[in-house]
Amino acid sequence: MLFSQDEYQAYQERLLKTKREMEKAGIEVLLINNPSNMYYLTGYDAWSFYVEQMVIVALKWEQPVWLGRQMDAAGARMTTWISHENIIGYPDDYVQSLTKHPMMFAADYLTEHGLDTAHVGLEMDAYFFSAYAYETLKTHLPNVQFKHAGLLVNKLRMIKSDYEIEHMKKAGRIVENAMYQAEQAIYPGARQCDAAAQIYSGLISGTPEYGGDYPAIVPMLPTGERTAAPHLTWSDQPFKDGELVIVEMAGCYKRYHAPLARTLSLGKPNERMVELSKIVVEGLNEALDAVKPGVTCAEVEAAWRKATSRYGIEKESRLGYSTGLSYPPDWGEHTASLRPGDQTVLQPNMTFHMIPALWFDYEGIEISETFRVTETGHEVLSNYTRDLIIKGDLDVTPVIS
Repeated sequence: MLFSQDEYQAYQERLLKTKREMEKAGIEVLLINNPSNMYYLTGYDAWSFYVEQMVIVALKWEQPVWLGRQMDAAGARMTTWISHENIIGYPDDYVQSLTKHPMMFAADYLTEHGLDTAHVGLEMDAYFFSAYAYETLKTHLPNVQFKHAGLLVNKLRMIKSDYEIEHMKKAGRIVENAMYQAEQAIYPGARQCDAAAQIYSGLISGTPEYGGDYPAIVPMLPTGERTAAPHLTWSDQPFKDGELVIVEMAGCYKRYHAPLARTLSLGKPNERMVELSKIVVEGLNEALDAVKPGVTCAEVEAAWRKATSRYGIEKESRLGYSTGLSYPPDWGEHTASLRPGDQTVLQPNMTFHMIPALWFDYEGIEISETFRVTETGHEVLSNYTRDLIIKGDLDVTPVIS
């Protein structure tokens, strides 16, 4: 793949920052299994993370090494900036074998290159690094000192470049359009699965100027009493008059996400939900107003808590989290959270999904925004009405940028 000089320079700077953090942590070799971090450092982009793969960063090596399944090596050559001789494929008899494991191959590779006594950092909390993979590495590299380095690269990803922010803004436009399509597809009598299909169409089609990528999480579409649970998807049942429907999804452009959630009422909502929606929006607005460089994540959450406590509302779960570049199964960066006690200091070009959702016994409400921290405050990445969206005789027209 051909990279522009600016893109190539960005990868070099990311690699240099990674090595600096490795040195601080006393790590000589870093084994990266998180596909988001692999992409961030090399550009590797393929749906191959269901088998073992990694990027190896060694302090003494000029370039990283991509190590994965042999059939995926061609994809690594097509999508990464690293030299082809640094793309190493293991034979297919290591894949889901009862006698071999890809970490045996990785251990042999490290041994052959004199790294079998190094201080090695591992992403021990990565979704795609199993307990068996760890045990295999320990068995076949008995003289290596392993360290947990799970968030080393994740933390570097928190502050985006202007180039990355442009990707997220495009994702924000994509999710605006998809939310509009969701609003048109959701009405009494329509099947939930058909609405989900139309949402997917909007997310992947994107805009006339640019298309969308597959999001790290499927669209959430809890309906009726199921709105009391945050992570339910859809069924093949029809929507019913009088139900609430929560739509939570993310636009995705070149793996960068902009999540957005809204709540729809199919027909006239009850007074309680109307009032709750106003409280949620008031708290959301005040929390966003608190965002600026130098403020901590805990202080942003405190602004929400102060606003909603006036109405006796308490939210046990966090208010939001850092987001951006990601692969399935989620779009969070696993670093900072908007919640009490998180002393992460906001800096320009950090990006968060603020989701002040409330869930009760038989209903819930979600109205969220993805924002970036600017030099003086914040910028939301999508422009869509924050009101409770009422479908039916009281239909409202969404605000689309």
